[in-house]
Amino acid sequence: MDLGDLLAPRGIFPAFEATSKKQALQDLAAHAAEATRLDARTIYDTLLQRERLGSTGLGRGIAVPHVKISGISGIVCLFARLTKPIDFESPDGEPVDLIFLLLAPDHAGGDHLKALARISRLVREPSALERLRSAPDLASLKRALTLPATSHAA
Repeated sequence: MDLGDLLAPRGIFPAFEATSKKQALQDLAAHAAEATRLDARTIYDTLLQRERLGSTGLGRGIAVPHVKISGISGIVCLFARLTKPIDFESPDGEPVDLIFLLLAPDHAGGDHLKALARISRLVREPSALERLRSAPDLASLKRALTLPATSHAA
């Protein structure tokens, strides 16, 4: 699964400003609403419900808020690089500066998991994280997001 196929048009934000997890989710929900034509409040409320189950902060400055939601036909991903890291209740206690927002249709069981796995492979690579954090512009950031993942197979 290619992350480039999942990224929403105009869904990469190289200088995203948010002062809290709540604000980040609210603002990303508004952008996701533009990309999906769903109601921003519905997206936000669904994201909050998911966060109540446990933080989607992974650690090492990365969060992957993800939900299944009705009303979309395919998986949609947005990426935000924050100008200032925020607390996301990550297990390692580190603030988050990279957020991948993933919306999947209710019926997308396996594809939803494949998309999460693709993001996970990307963020496991220290060099990929460095590229994401240091990309000087939108084009460089998009290239960093869409590079093929290195296989970690034995």
